[in-house]
Amino acid sequence: MNLHDGALLGAADGGASCYSATVNDWVCWDYVVDRHSEIVDATEQHVYITLVAVALGFAIALPLALVARRFVRSEGGILGFTTIIYTIPSLAMFSLLVDWTGLSARTVIIGLALYCLTVLVRNILAGLRAVPDEVRESAIGLGYGRTKLLFKIELPLALPVIMAGLRVATVSTVALTTVGVIVDAGGLGRLLRNGIDTDFKAQIFTATLLCVLLAIVFDLILVGVQRLLTPWTRA
Repeated sequence: MNLHDGALLGAADGGASCYSATVNDWVCWDYVVDRHSEIVDATEQHVYITLVAVALGFAIALPLALVARRFVRSEGGILGFTTIIYTIPSLAMFSLLVDWTGLSARTVIIGLALYCLTVLVRNILAGLRAVPDEVRESAIGLGYGRTKLLFKIELPLALPVIMAGLRVATVSTVALTTVGVIVDAGGLGRLLRNGIDTDFKAQIFTATLLCVLLAIVFDLILVGVQRLLTPWTRA
């Protein structure tokens, strides 16, 4: 069934002038109003998958970066492993995971979390190594143990570099989440696929615009969080 025979015919009956059996505009507010609940559901799933995937990726990346810093010989293996994961096509990645996780959002979340590792591990490691040695020595001289030194001194000072990696990982995850439609959990990717299949321009444009807006909003939020957590950088 094509655009004019099916996907937009119902809209024509409702009198939506910018998307109908004879009109197929890119920008159409009537479509947004008529499909409001469908758009909101897809956006909510997109946000959920993105946030959980990035959080899971960070939770895995932090200990990996700490191990790589602590045991120098393991650094090459860890960075190489995360790089190899990133080179795996998303279709292959999801196909490998689906046997264990099924056709669900978990498949997409795990796959995207693994993709985040190559950026997050490198940035966490670079941020920690950028902390001046004299700062560490001063903290140790004041009686800071290894754990307290990490959380009170090193991570706060490394935060700007870490946040830069987190921003890149988040924005890229917003885009990659759409690929999850191949396992029926792609958020806005589902709208994109259906729009492309039916040549429904308003649906394609709306889903694409929402992806871009989500990426911008997440990036601005992370910038704001970074400014709140690193007041000394504003000076």
